[in-house]
Amino acid sequence: MKYKFNFIDKSQGSVKDDILSGLTVSLALVPEAVAFAFVAGISPIIGLYGAFMMGLVTSILGGRPGMISGATGATAVVMVSLIKLGNDMGAPGDQLGLQYLFATLLLVGVLQMSAGFLRLGKFIRLVPASVMMGFVNGLAIVIFLSQLNMFKSGGEWLTGAPLWTMLALVGGTMLIMFVLPKVSKAIPAALVGILVVSAVVIFGGIETQTVKTFIEAGGGTGIKAGLPTFNIPMIPLTFETLKFIFPYAVILASVGLIESLMTLNLVDELTETRGSGNRECAAQGAANFVNGLFGGMGGCAMIGQSIINIKSGGRNRLSGVVASLCLLAFILFASTYIEMIPIAALVGVMFMVVIGTFAWNTFRVMDKIPVADLVVIILVTALTVIFDLAIAVFAGVIVSALVFAWENAVRIRFRVSVDEHGIKHYVVVGPLFFGSTTWFNQNFDVQNDPDEVIVDFKESRIMDQSAIEAINKLAERYQKEGKTIHLRHLSKDCIRLVRKAEKICDVNILEDPNYFVAIDHYNKKLISQQAE
Repeated sequence: MKYKFNFIDKSQGSVKDDILSGLTVSLALVPEAVAFAFVAGISPIIGLYGAFMMGLVTSILGGRPGMISGATGATAVVMVSLIKLGNDMGAPGDQLGLQYLFATLLLVGVLQMSAGFLRLGKFIRLVPASVMMGFVNGLAIVIFLSQLNMFKSGGEWLTGAPLWTMLALVGGTMLIMFVLPKVSKAIPAALVGILVVSAVVIFGGIETQTVKTFIEAGGGTGIKAGLPTFNIPMIPLTFETLKFIFPYAVILASVGLIESLMTLNLVDELTETRGSGNRECAAQGAANFVNGLFGGMGGCAMIGQSIINIKSGGRNRLSGVVASLCLLAFILFASTYIEMIPIAALVGVMFMVVIGTFAWNTFRVMDKIPVADLVVIILVTALTVIFDLAIAVFAGVIVSALVFAWENAVRIRFRVSVDEHGIKHYVVVGPLFFGSTTWFNQNFDVQNDPDEVIVDFKESRIMDQSAIEAINKLAERYQKEGKTIHLRHLSKDCIRLVRKAEKICDVNILEDPNYFVAIDHYNKKLISQQAE
């Protein structure tokens, strides 16, 4: 029997699982939030506050129980320029850039909540499987590369004994996470790995980098602080301010929603359940709005921490709430103990996340899937690593859409015959839309055709306005030659849209398909049933 390593347990979870997985996630959130705060050029406390508020609000209001949100690198890199330019607008030392960040987060919240209320989250369904595979592969590589920075000290790579110590502790954590689930799943393997390795380091007096030394190396002083306080951003309320922050707000909102919805899709697949994209959009917006009012750095869904949560058994909203409250407790009461955790233990956990995130079956299906899909996977993976998630997903969807349009465009074909009355019949086979209109028009011999021609759409569908315009132009070409053209098997909706329909349409009501142009068939049918 072939052994298969089940990284994700698809059980429904329990209160105990949610509490323990939440505690595990909270430990992994600390270095991530601190690191992303350093990327953005702000205090680590602001990053931790952001992770706490993002996690709490989205866990309560979000559309995907079990998904974890917090401060992320995808949004942090956008904030760098915003904060720098904002600081340049004020006097030295007044940190005006931070106030501009908070104001931008308020606008981000409004944009994301609007996306949720307008039900724009449904468009995540347009993301094809090849883009999703490229996304998880690229993100796994990004997470892996980000963890390599933990093998540096003072900007230089570790060497000698410090390096071997780091590798041994990382390997030990990974070994525990691999072996323990085979013995018992009572306690999350990631939590056990962190606790065991921390105990070895603390009681064994092993010299290695800890959360405290990591924060100090970045210029911070620790994670101890009080509760977040309410504060309205102190910036000029002018049109110039809006013009400055609006582009950043649009980028942050877009990046945040794309990463959150893609993570939602991934968690859906891992747990074989379904979340609500629209509700998640609104929750992400609400969380960023709260961050703007209470001094956090905002963020979005975190794929690494979400997978840790799912892997540790967290399935319900309680797991995210516990993670957020534990993070706050660390800030308020337990900073001394959290700062003693070795970075190696957290790196080991993230390396296991990388192994679980990467779609290893990509290598198995490379020679079995269409070349276009393989190109999309590689493209999205590369763009995710080189640029960011938003660019990668947009590019992947656009390329996939173009490939789909081309493949459907070349499928259109004709069966041509002349009946006993001398009438020429063109039977159109395949969809007629913007991509196939050129082939459609090129297949008619207007000058040499008989005086009467029938174009039969029984095996075709008119998909868009370009198709309708192609039909109109074809009718005009025949009319200029003094010939008669009949369009058969068009639906009533198509007839109403085609100009001069009363002159050129020969419709058989009994045989016409009942479909709609540019209308959701399901929604229209549902409305009709409700009316009855």
